[in-house]
Amino acid sequence: MQYMFLLYSTPEAEPVYGTPEFQAMMADFAAFSEKAQADGVLRGGEGLQGIETATSIKVRGGKVETMDGPFAETREHLGGYYVLDVPDLDTALRYAAQMPVAAFGTVEVRPLLNYDPADA
Repeated sequence: MQYMFLLYSTPEAEPVYGTPEFQAMMADFAAFSEKAQADGVLRGGEGLQGIETATSIKVRGGKVETMDGPFAETREHLGGYYVLDVPDLDTALRYAAQMPVAAFGTVEVRPLLNYDPADA
């Protein structure tokens, strides 16, 4: 089953870009990615640009409304994601606990929908 790992944190909790702590965090992410790749479970993943680059839309009454920034009112920002193909939720949670952001943010783990009835 494929799971999406949504990586959230507050900017204040993240290591500052260019610092040794930031470099260490990036090395930890690289190590996690290499492990997931070596384990044969990595299907994708990437960091996201800052929330100041986001544009949200919604359609109400047939009218498209656009808003600068993310829609959700939250202190934590979605900073990236992974998609892993693992046997079950327990395995997914073990991988989530290994992600560097789990130490200072939140990793939301959600199964992806499977729209192919042949695979169900």
